[in-house]
Amino acid sequence: MLNSIPMRRLAFLAVCSVVTSNTAAFAQHSGCTSFEGCNSRDRVEQLFSPCQVSCGTLFQWSCTTICTGGPDLDAPLVTDRPDFTEASSTVGLGVAQLEIGYTYTKDDNATTTTRSQSFPEPLLRYGIMQDWLELRVGWTYNVEDTNGVQVDGGDDLYLGFKIGLTPQQGLLPEMALIPQATVAAGAGAFTTNEFLPGGNLIYGWEVNDWLSTAGQTQFNRAIDDGTGDAYTEWSQSWTVAYSLSDQLGAYTEWFALIPHSADTAQTEHYFNGGFTWLLSNDIQWDIRAGTGLNGAAADYFVGTGLSLRYR
Repeated sequence: MLNSIPMRRLAFLAVCSVVTSNTAAFAQHSGCTSFEGCNSRDRVEQLFSPCQVSCGTLFQWSCTTICTGGPDLDAPLVTDRPDFTEASSTVGLGVAQLEIGYTYTKDDNATTTTRSQSFPEPLLRYGIMQDWLELRVGWTYNVEDTNGVQVDGGDDLYLGFKIGLTPQQGLLPEMALIPQATVAAGAGAFTTNEFLPGGNLIYGWEVNDWLSTAGQTQFNRAIDDGTGDAYTEWSQSWTVAYSLSDQLGAYTEWFALIPHSADTAQTEHYFNGGFTWLLSNDIQWDIRAGTGLNGAAADYFVGTGLSLRYR
């Protein structure tokens, strides 16, 4: 299921974004005036006023003198794990969030049985420059056994930035964009020996106090395991999260990996779910399990993890 934005809304956002991301302090400054609409000459002049402040997101869905959205450090941390779909929010300026985990995967086919483990799966997220921008660094260690032959070593380095684009406004979603890449820095058995760039668009909604939903559309340059040639791998996901109590949460999710112009790689579909437990507003433990939905997908995977926020 893909998400699209009408071009006229994109144009509207482009006109309003710089202004609406800096209007929260207008009413608090004696030299600032309140105004309405996004075509006013006064609004253009205010772009360079000394009373500018930044909103928690890069854009607002409508021209307003009130900033909404962005990270809330008084609320429990929001994590990118354990589901496949990333969070549509950033961690906040000066905030560091470390998310670690372990995953066991089994895949049987006609000729091989592969069991793999990955740990500690660290993803470091750190807010830089503004509340709406975070630096992301990830890496993991792999142990893989195929028909009794074991290889192990580090994966390629993951680098990225998450940009908090918009807050949720009614039916309009909270959105984030991640420009990202992997850099050839892993062990021989797991490195692609290539720089592989990509991007990820995330969109989410809080439906009510106990239900939220989100999806993401992602593409990355990838290397075909069979031929070593490059192709584009798309992915699509949709997740539904449930707040069962103040501490206990759960989710269910579908996601797919969709190769385009690959020589041997095939589309993989998965279904997974899990639980999260808040140990405090800054610490969350999680557990998950998933299964492949078609022949090309791995048979199943299970995992657990811990996320910690430092502020």
